[in-house]
Amino acid sequence: MRQRSLIALTAALAAGSLTLTACGSRDDDSNNSSGGGDKTTVVIGIDAPLTGDLSALGLGMRNSAELAVKTANKEEYVKGIEFELEPLDDQAQPSVGQQNAQKFISNKDVLGVVGPLNSSVSQQMQKPFNDAGLVQVSPANTGTELTQGDGWKTGDSVRQFKTFFRTATTDEIQGAFAAEYLYTKAGKKKVYLIDDQKTYGAGLAASFKTNFTKLGGKIVGNDHINPDDRDFNAVVAKIKKTGAEALYYGGEYPAAAPLSQQLKDSGQNIPLMGGDGIYSAEFPKLNKKAEGDLATSVGKPVEQLPSAKEFIANYEAEGFEDAYEAYGGLTYDATWSIIEAIKLAVDGNDGEVPTDARKAVLDAMSKVKFDGVTGTISFDEFGDTTNTLMTAYKVKNNAWAPEYSASPKVD
Repeated sequence: MRQRSLIALTAALAAGSLTLTACGSRDDDSNNSSGGGDKTTVVIGIDAPLTGDLSALGLGMRNSAELAVKTANKEEYVKGIEFELEPLDDQAQPSVGQQNAQKFISNKDVLGVVGPLNSSVSQQMQKPFNDAGLVQVSPANTGTELTQGDGWKTGDSVRQFKTFFRTATTDEIQGAFAAEYLYTKAGKKKVYLIDDQKTYGAGLAASFKTNFTKLGGKIVGNDHINPDDRDFNAVVAKIKKTGAEALYYGGEYPAAAPLSQQLKDSGQNIPLMGGDGIYSAEFPKLNKKAEGDLATSVGKPVEQLPSAKEFIANYEAEGFEDAYEAYGGLTYDATWSIIEAIKLAVDGNDGEVPTDARKAVLDAMSKVKFDGVTGTISFDEFGDTTNTLMTAYKVKNNAWAPEYSASPKVD
């Protein structure tokens, strides 16, 4: 259920068609009077692919953010504040994400934005948000350079944007974990490497390659594909000639699923492994031969976390049509981190939203620390999550099943 916008409510008031008792802009002095019944509206944006191939992940993100907002309002977590969610669809397109960023920025009631899903989209949103001083917290962006710049590859990490934070860990950590699992736990020493040439996929594949070869593994071939393609027989034929024991794919499930099936159809009984971009219930639905394929994702599965029991129960109680998917818990935590920062800003201003609200919320983000759905939530000097726990999953009986969890060591 999408909450009504402040603009619509204001217009309805002006027309005399609606009596409003508990919602008002922070610039309306009459609503901030000592009457005690009125609340100030604060908007939290969420940007995600709500349509298109990746909508299964995006809709789970939107629903989880909505649940966090509803919970905060129900509990009156920030006294005098009524939170409202504004979802925008980026269609997994960087240009659309950039347009959405400007929409969020232009709405003065937006004090924080959750998302996006894709690192390539985030690259177009970070600078506008930074210039506007508007906090952004992604539950899914893993590109290490988004927070630490390209210098991270040579040990010269520099924070890029003061407004960018994330509850997802980096490709550097995820790639190291995948390499360690595939080499040490799964016993695969020869791997063919493919990426989709997008920011997320290429970064993940590069991190995997560095760490896999460091362990003693061999990359027997390397290729790039177009993520919009669905016929991969040409590259599958090349893999067959190399004697690869596994295929590592940097990309997302819409292309990974047919790539895996065509690999198996060619007679190569080897697993495809990918990152959190393929860890979706849609992957085995789109792939009739997904059995044995592998994926990594951030944290432990929420179903195994005592801290996630309430989230799961409340999500089910809301009756959302879409599953919370891979990023549900991380999105709830990302949204709640903004709520926590807003609470700190309001509490530090005698219970009212500061006039320089965006700056106050940004300043508060470095102090945010709480026990979330996915564990303890806090951010380091780069804006990265301090929680580096990862889990490897295997497709068993057409569903992802957890295999192994650890926090990888990164040199």
